[in-house]
This record gives sequence, C-alpha cells and structure tokens, in this order.
Amino acid sequence: MLKQLFTSNARVKLLTLFLLNPDEEYFVRELTRILDEQINSVRRELDNLKKIGILKSRAKARKKYYSVNKNYYLFRDLRNIIVKATNSSENLIKNISKMGKIDFLIVSGAFLQKESPVDLLVVGDVDKEKLEAFLDKLETKTPIKFSILSTEDFVYRVKCRDQFILDLVQDHDNIIGINKLQKILQ
Repeated sequence: MLKQLFTSNARVKLLTLFLLNPDEEYFVRELTRILDEQINSVRRELDNLKKIGILKSRAKARKKYYSVNKNYYLFRDLRNIIVKATNSSENLIKNISKMGKIDFLIVSGAFLQKESPVDLLVVGDVDKEKLEAFLDKLETKTPIKFSILSTEDFVYRVKCRDQFILDLVQDHDNIIGINKLQKILQ
C-alpha cells in the first residue's frame, strides 16, 4: 500500500495539494500549472490515485475535475501525515515548544483550513507575549485564535469532561503536536 502511495514526486505534490485543500477540485491543466509538472505525469498519477480510491472525478463543462475522496478509509491519516510533513506545522510546533514548558499542544482551525473554536491550544507554562508576537508574524488570512491553560486547569477540565476540551481532543482532524499528558487523556 505505501509503495503504491509514495512512488513519485508528482504523486507527493498531488497528495499534498488535495489533502491540504480537501474542499477544492481541480482539472488536469490547472494542476500542471500549480504543481509545475508535465501533463503526462500528472494524468498518470491522477489515474493511479483514483484507482486506489484517494481521488474521485466528475465531468463538468467538458472538463474532468478531480477532488479528494473524504470517505477514503485512510483520508484522515494521510492528511495528518501531509500536514505534519509540511514545514509550516513542523516549524510551528518546534517554535512554540521553545517558548516555555509545554505539556500539551493541539494545532487546529486556520492551520488545517477548518472551522474550530481555537487554532491553537497550549497547555503548560508559556510566555504569552512571545507566543502572541510569534503568531502575529505568521502569514495567515485571519488572526490566530489561541488558548493557554495551566496543566492543572487542563487536567481539571479533562476530569470534568469540559466540552471545549473534549471537542478539541477528540477531533481526529486536529494535530496533537506535544503530548506529555497521555495518561490523563486515556
């Protein structure tokens, strides 16, 4: 299965584009321009990804449009791999981890192109001013919404089954970047 997934540079570019933009659809020539790849390699990889089941297609205005199949059984897992592999989320987690003693970090919302009450949940002892300054430097379309909780407050909220915390932790699309509190969440 993995051998089928990651065999070419064109396939990696296609998977990255489709999995990071799950609500978009693209036609072949558009993809060749966006990805800077040859049309034959793009067509071949689109066919291969469609055979595997990751992509689906439909005809519209005499063009064939491709989109990601959100019902594919590995969709969430593949999307998490791609998001974690892209420099933005990796650097985000690495940079935030240097801002204090962080026990738990969830990346959500704007970073994953989805609706969420917060884009970041940081648990531990972190310098709020440093975090705000870092987030202000990021190029995002909207301001980053974040919450900082002490470890004690987070543990209390987990034990009380606080809906805000449960929704963030149980959403499989969210990325848990740091987790030193695994025992508490089980």
